Amino acid sequence: MTLLELKDVSVHYGRIKAIHDISFSVDEGEIVSLIGANGAGKTTTMRTISGLLNPSSGSITFDGQDITKMKAHLRVVKGISQSPEGRGIFPGMTVMENLDMGTFGLRNKSGIAESYERVFSLFPRLDERKKQLGGTMSGGEQQMLAIGRALMSQPRVLLLDEPSMGLAPQFIRQIFKIITEINAQGTTVLLVEQNANQALARAHRAFVLETGAITRTGTGKELLADPAVKEAYLGVG
Repeated sequence: MTLLELKDVSVHYGRIKAIHDISFSVDEGEIVSLIGANGAGKTTTMRTISGLLNPSSGSITFDGQDITKMKAHLRVVKGISQSPEGRGIFPGMTVMENLDMGTFGLRNKSGIAESYERVFSLFPRLDERKKQLGGTMSGGEQQMLAIGRALMSQPRVLLLDEPSMGLAPQFIRQIFKIITEINAQGTTVLLVEQNANQALARAHRAFVLETGAITRTGTGKELLADPAVKEAYLGVG
């Protein structure tokens, strides 16, 4: 079943057209990856889905409802949650306080304890550092906190924007393993990631964005084997 759909969506920054009439869908239970170079429009796409940017044309549908003009905070309540590029944690707040911020969109407040249990099961390190200030944690730990905070609202679709950015290799492997587990638990994932190898290896389907337009689509395995994708994004050729 289609959970999220963008149809002919364009986004402008002033006179500059950053996204050019893109259309794609995300089915319930999938991991879908968006890959592309810096400036391709990946983060703009994610911010538009989450309601932080308004499309200049086109439509966004979530669970059968047109949400094109819906406010960002209402999209969280509806079931869309984002872990942004750069993590965006509150450095002067503790791990618990950061996670508390993620419960805003939780429709069933009695499920807060369940959300904590899930997050601490996925990220035991956060459980060990409940009282630690977010700003004193390592980059990998901060990324865990950002994803954990996004999960606190029990989203139906989790938007992950560059989760491996700036992380050491051991943390990258761990983060992607956890993303796979999050999906296996039933959460749909839309993943923006420059580490194309990792993103495509885990994706059910994937799209290549180039200068604001989708130029290639396929399963993760198909794009991993695509010679043009190998040369442009996988360092092969």
